[in-house]
Amino acid sequence: MKEFLIHKWVAEQKGHRAVTNLKKNDFRAHLAANAEEGVELFLDLVKGFTSFGFGGSATTRQLDLPGILERQGKTVYDHWNPPADASDIEIRMKQGRSDCFVCSANAISETGEIINVDGIGNRTNAMTFGCPNVIIIAGINKVTRDMESAFRRIKETAAPMRAKSLHLDTPCAKNGLCTDCHSPQRICRITTILHRKPMMTDITVIIVTDDLGY
Repeated sequence: MKEFLIHKWVAEQKGHRAVTNLKKNDFRAHLAANAEEGVELFLDLVKGFTSFGFGGSATTRQLDLPGILERQGKTVYDHWNPPADASDIEIRMKQGRSDCFVCSANAISETGEIINVDGIGNRTNAMTFGCPNVIIIAGINKVTRDMESAFRRIKETAAPMRAKSLHLDTPCAKNGLCTDCHSPQRICRITTILHRKPMMTDITVIIVTDDLGY
């Protein structure tokens, strides 16, 4: 029990540093003590919105956010669970024009930057322009000391785990190591760094002091 409390305390300190610097960079930012509190905070923040786009995020599905919103009667655009009468590209386009775009991040630095690497770009595009409101929810496992460690996390942890989860034929999905490959199924194709809040998009970050997603 003591060891758990010490680990939790370290996580809280990391989270507080990240939240403080995210706010300095004009993002709205909150620290949630656990996943349940993170979901409650999320639902309070989005209660006035009617349509939601979801990027390809294991974190948001782990928290069942698309399902919760659908059960509330909200419109949800989720290419992981598309309706039979809509194509994948149609759903991805609607994600970027919804009231609120919901996603996670590949890494968030304690210095207040949000770093993402995408294969298609619907997530990185929707995060920066198109949706008036964006909510990023991330576990403490995605918080790194600085941008250098953020990129290292993406190459050594997030990308290999994501590729493995998608059963891709890439080197990292086989050996867990990024080799800057030329595989046709490579998912690391677009890199974005949010140094500050985009001028025309409101972004709220919820950091949960539990581990979530990849």
